[in-house]
Amino acid sequence: MAKVYTLAEVSQHNSAKDCWLVINGKVYNVTKFLDDHPGGDEVLISSTGKDATDDFEDVGHSSSARAMLDEYYVGDIDSATIPTKTKYTPPKQPQYNQDKTSEFVVKLLQFLVPLIILGVAFGIRFYTKQSAA
Repeated sequence: MAKVYTLAEVSQHNSAKDCWLVINGKVYNVTKFLDDHPGGDEVLISSTGKDATDDFEDVGHSSSARAMLDEYYVGDIDSATIPTKTKYTPPKQPQYNQDKTSEFVVKLLQFLVPLIILGVAFGIRFYTKQSAA
């Protein structure tokens, strides 16, 4: 029967001299592998104290790398001690305010309509002077 560890117990093994990881619900003592890890020991040490499954899977390890895990297996993790993943919820957006939009349109029209009238007036005046000449 495999020993069951809590995340707090596993988290104590977080150095180059003593490095344990949690991957897919299993606990691995990878201390002896640190020097041989192709990605360097820092990658492994930075994954201690948490569920490192995503870190492990995101890299896309080979089947031989997965098979190597067996020799470092020391037990299982008590899944109740791993914090549940919090789903990202975006911050609340301010409500779309119809009143403010209509205020903006009114102000825009108050600015543009006189400009258009002036433009048309000058256009007509210019056109009539050109026609008369």
